[in-house]
Amino acid sequence: MTQSYEQIQKQIETLQRQAEKLRVREIDEVVARIKVAIKHYGLSAQQLGFGTASNGAKKNAKKAAPVRAAKYSDGQGNSWSGMGKRPGWLRSALDGGRTLEEFATQAPSAEMTGGKRKAAKKRRAKIAYKDDAGHTWSGMGPKPRWLKEALDAGKTLEQMMA
Repeated sequence: MTQSYEQIQKQIETLQRQAEKLRVREIDEVVARIKVAIKHYGLSAQQLGFGTASNGAKKNAKKAAPVRAAKYSDGQGNSWSGMGKRPGWLRSALDGGRTLEEFATQAPSAEMTGGKRKAAKKRRAKIAYKDDAGHTWSGMGPKPRWLKEALDAGKTLEQMMA
């Protein structure tokens, strides 16, 4: 007797659940063995490769994120660039009633930020087609209804060029 597609799919789902349970159990066992070894040998995070990269590891390490100027500082050595999750010291201070503006540092100079940013230019669509009623179309995107109706009425695109 052949099995149906649905029966096979159910078997696959059952096997995937079993595999996931085994995977979780094996991970727990591996982590427990690792913890025992770390404790036994007194290994540090740096020795395990979780600290600063050694000279050999620097070749394979990802590029470090660019250092950003601090936008917020508490004057006690804690600072935050304003990017990413708010640090604990700042969250605690804000929960205590302080305001974010109290921690704002002076705005970085143009030298620090790499110069002034160019003002963004607004692009204005060039009017390619126009009708007597003042409707316009740049020629980009789908044709508007007024243009389709004019074309159906016998006008040509050349006649409607602005």
